[in-house]
Amino acid sequence: MSELIFSVFPSENFVDLGLYQFGWEQCAPSHSFGPAARNHYLFHYCLSGTGILLADNARGETITYQIKSGQGFMLFPNQVCTYIADHDIPWEYVWIEFDGLRARETVSLAGLTLDHPVYKARFKDIADTMKNEMLYIVNHREESPFHLIGHLYLFIDSFVRASTATQIGHGNRLRDFYIKEAFSFIEQNFQNDISVEDIAAACGLNRSYFGKIFHETTGKSPQMFLISYRMTKAAELLKLTDLSIADIGNAVGYPNQLHFSRAFKNVYKISPRQWRNENKLISLKS
Repeated sequence: MSELIFSVFPSENFVDLGLYQFGWEQCAPSHSFGPAARNHYLFHYCLSGTGILLADNARGETITYQIKSGQGFMLFPNQVCTYIADHDIPWEYVWIEFDGLRARETVSLAGLTLDHPVYKARFKDIADTMKNEMLYIVNHREESPFHLIGHLYLFIDSFVRASTATQIGHGNRLRDFYIKEAFSFIEQNFQNDISVEDIAAACGLNRSYFGKIFHETTGKSPQMFLISYRMTKAAELLKLTDLSIADIGNAVGYPNQLHFSRAFKNVYKISPRQWRNENKLISLKS
């Protein structure tokens, strides 16, 4: 029998990096999962034992990888894969599923791709810190979302620093500057009628080049990021306030309530009113 700890993260309000689920398992002999595809980035770190990963690469070919203690493997969004614990020395592993606007960049900095999903740490002490942060999150699932997100960032820090393929250079630092400028402009102006051209101009870049580096860094177009940011803010207002749907739409840059409701439904798959009914924390009315 497997021993299992599994938790689902209670909040989707973290835009840059957010948790979705996490856990630990001492697998039974030959325990397997898949074939299946995930919606987000899912990282497993092997604490003991061994097993195999069968994962589709960038060309759709299924490749087999042997994963042992002290190594990890990344499952990418929409990637079909299967993983199987060894019959004689089955895996014990801990995992974190995460995503967000900086997730793609984070995974890339650690040198992981569809063609190279196996994680190998260069520095054992930093890898131990990474492992401990993962176990901390698993064992403190009752803590507040902000507390757990703080430890997610500590995990990400050691995850990247311990990697054998950390890639940080002058070009990346300049690109980070532009992306941070874009984030700052959107945070301060999302409630106004701003366009991608306005965001690019605030960074001092033409729209074409800005759109290219923004997508390469975040995995989303500037327009999709702006919509996602506005809808996240709208969800917070729906959950925490008694403002009308029209007022909330106006507060996040949609003076037309019909346009707001349509945009919200495209992101959350249900109307703002239905989302509020399912997620509102408390009634603020006396």
